[in-house]
Amino acid sequence: MIKSERVAERMKLLGWSQSSLAREIGVSQPTIGKVVTGQSAGSSHLHKIARALQTTPAYLTGEVDDPAEDAFIPPTPAEIAEQMGLIKIEEIDLSLGMGAGFLDQHVEAVDRWMPEEWVRLFTDSPAVHLSIAKPIGDSMYPTINDRDLVLIDRSQRSIDRQEGIWAMVYGGFGTIKRVRALPDGSYKMMGDNPQVREEIASADEVHVIGRVAGVFRRT
Repeated sequence: MIKSERVAERMKLLGWSQSSLAREIGVSQPTIGKVVTGQSAGSSHLHKIARALQTTPAYLTGEVDDPAEDAFIPPTPAEIAEQMGLIKIEEIDLSLGMGAGFLDQHVEAVDRWMPEEWVRLFTDSPAVHLSIAKPIGDSMYPTINDRDLVLIDRSQRSIDRQEGIWAMVYGGFGTIKRVRALPDGSYKMMGDNPQVREEIASADEVHVIGRVAGVFRRT
């Protein structure tokens, strides 16, 4: 049976709130609340709770009195990533077309761990502002091929450099284009593929997702 006072003590020591501990373990806040208040004497998540509280199930159930006794606390994914020099970047499925990929309102995102040294070759922006995506189409060939991996810097939302490559929403579609700002405030959107027609868009027709900071080619 879980000793609620030991759970509460470890939470206070390590600075966990019920909500933050629940998020770490992947349960609801009321689930943790019942453990802390003694309303739940057992939990199928005991091992996860013990790991987050840097102790053992045996300590939380009162079998031992030393919170570190026989404790093997496996490193978290974030700790492993830090040791390996990796940073977490969201991979987003924006259906970014280098021609005309439809942009859904619901955006799927998956966390990916990437070498920080490699990412820093392209941008110094914090990882929280970075995304990776796999655009489709050939309008940016040969700079970007179909399904190449692109690194998008979402901290750069203003088109402030000529001939830069930008991820944008235009006419309800996600697209990646080389952009030139025109004197009247409009934008010329160009594909690197010479067979692709240029388009002119006013500033209010374009929503900038971010600047394409790097391209990772498939082999």
